[in-house]
Amino acid sequence: MGNCQAAEISAVVIQHPNGRIERLYWPTTAEEIMKSNPGHHVALVTICVAQEKQQENSNGHVRFTRVRLLKPKDMLLVGQVYRLITSQEVNKALKARKLKKIKQAQSRTDSGPAGVMESDIIVNHQEENQERDGQKSTAAAGSGSRARHWRPKLQSISESVS
Repeated sequence: MGNCQAAEISAVVIQHPNGRIERLYWPTTAEEIMKSNPGHHVALVTICVAQEKQQENSNGHVRFTRVRLLKPKDMLLVGQVYRLITSQEVNKALKARKLKKIKQAQSRTDSGPAGVMESDIIVNHQEENQERDGQKSTAAAGSGSRARHWRPKLQSISESVS
């Protein structure tokens, strides 16, 4: 008596834009899938459940799908669901994200100093604490790829002659 569902779990599932589902029973890279499907990108599909307070549903949960594009060198893991996305959809999403960022930046500059966001205040406060403590990060210190070593702050002790 074997477990007939074990083979389903040990497969890489790839959803094509036309609805076809492809199962691979061996590890592979996103690059190999993109080569076999030109004009498409591989994306990892995750289903997220967010709780929303002002919702008509009795359960109060919102289900949405999050899609993350993979790099060509990324390995497709067995047991995960991946989706092929056309290059046109990717370009359209990237343009929409860029436009959204531009609009947010314009709204920040238009609102002036009164429109300072709380996250900006927190970041500024953390930077002030780091400067006060003398513990700036390597990127903020401008040291590039060099690592910064810890040095103790010692006060000199005067020696008295007896």
